Amino acid sequence: MYDVFEQVCNRIFNQLKTEEYLTISLRGENSQFIRFNRARIRQTGLVEDMSVSLKLIIGQRTASGELPFIGVEDPDYQSVFDELERLRKEVVQLPEDPFIVLPQPGDSTHEVHTGDLLPKDEVTDSLIPALKDVDMSGIWAAGNIYRGSANSAGQVHWFETETFSFDYSLVTPEEKMVKATFAGRHWNREKYNAFAADSIHKLEKMKLAPKKIKPGKYRTYIAPAGVADLIGMFSWGGLSEAAIQQGDSAFLKMRNEKIRLSRLFTLKEDFSGGTVPRFNALGEVAPEILPLIEGGRLVNTLVSSRTAKEYGKISNYADDWEDLRAPVMTEGALAEKAILEELGTGVYLSNLHYLNWSDRIGGRITGMTRYACFWVENGEIAAPIENMRFDDSFYNFFGPELEAVTDEARFIPDVGTYAGRELGGVTCPGILLKSFALTL
Repeated sequence: MYDVFEQVCNRIFNQLKTEEYLTISLRGENSQFIRFNRARIRQTGLVEDMSVSLKLIIGQRTASGELPFIGVEDPDYQSVFDELERLRKEVVQLPEDPFIVLPQPGDSTHEVHTGDLLPKDEVTDSLIPALKDVDMSGIWAAGNIYRGSANSAGQVHWFETETFSFDYSLVTPEEKMVKATFAGRHWNREKYNAFAADSIHKLEKMKLAPKKIKPGKYRTYIAPAGVADLIGMFSWGGLSEAAIQQGDSAFLKMRNEKIRLSRLFTLKEDFSGGTVPRFNALGEVAPEILPLIEGGRLVNTLVSSRTAKEYGKISNYADDWEDLRAPVMTEGALAEKAILEELGTGVYLSNLHYLNWSDRIGGRITGMTRYACFWVENGEIAAPIENMRFDDSFYNFFGPELEAVTDEARFIPDVGTYAGRELGGVTCPGILLKSFALTL
């Protein structure tokens, strides 16, 4: 596919006029999907899908478009050329953009990350036995995902990765649930069986009589899936330099007042895992590793070239949204087998849902506990808790209330499929908190 993409792009760039700049981006996949219900196959199929998007710049004006791509040079070239002609007519009617960023020359990149996936005809025999005795619903998605970017300044970038994810829920007869996602690039049957067994263990605990706890601050453990949701909020009015410059970032206190989080909290962008490309839509290549928060201290934000131009900053080639693309939180020293013992008496949260800022400038995040969340007494799970709303600031739970971080980080993938299988996710450990505010 790379060869066809490169050839089409080269032919299109040869048609450009002197004053025209063009970027062409491709997204595609070749995936297997299987939908399960009650631990049985309900739907299965293979999906091969591709599209390209164009961004044309003339002077201080820009226009964009998107169209399907079939992987055959001549018809794809004609379709892309027709779209270029349409954009030429449209762009002259649009307002000028004073902070437009032109494509720049630079080195091209080519990354192919080969995984070790289950053969398509072995998926069900590998997944179902570990969960055959429970009511399981879920979706298996696996295969090759690829991204391409080329611009009229001479850069061509290509990224391919093979990944899998099994996103499932286990359900009791009373319709209480345990949710989990097993994902990666290299299938490991032993790790999967152990992961599934842990889910079944939690499901058995969900059959206990539920406990209603009162609003208040509780000693709390949040598992990696919940931590990933909290870190995900940093992509929304968080670590964006534009949001900071516009006074709409939760990290203003760290920038302006030099407030620090816990020394146990370290976060970086790390593209070395091979799950997401380093290049953005402009063809700019981000550093392989970019430290963001080191030992609780803000050391970098996400700065796009547009923001750099507007506010006089130095770009680190974030995408236009300045969101986290490959976040990794550093592990700590708390052994996973010792979590319940160290928690003692308090709340164990496996998942969080419906997160939002309740006070962005104050760093306050609200949301709901969901699925396998438990009350723990003397190091033992005593009962599932009824759903509760939480409302607390990361300046607290990633700050002085952060007591320990587990010694193993897990990859929590983005399992969205709205416009195709999404890339990336959050790699993070679990966290033990001295207190966490449950409010309703």
